Amino acid sequence: MFPIGNVSASVLVTTPEELGAALKSARIARGLRLEDLALAAGVGRRFLGELERGKPTVRLAETLRVAEALGVSITASDPNA
Repeated sequence: MFPIGNVSASVLVTTPEELGAALKSARIARGLRLEDLALAAGVGRRFLGELERGKPTVRLAETLRVAEALGVSITASDPNA
């Protein structure tokens, strides 16, 4: 599940595209431009655009910085548990 900030809703993310869409949705909900979030997360605008488009080769450390800058937590869970 992918809790979006303080919102009680969660999004199940299973693909890079779904992760990108969830992060983009959180960014837009917070009224941030790509440039604003890129600066806050310490990543490039190009990286952020690729992440939001679901590029499967984006780097995890930078992805986690984007989530942190948005106030979004990423939780891994075992679907077989």
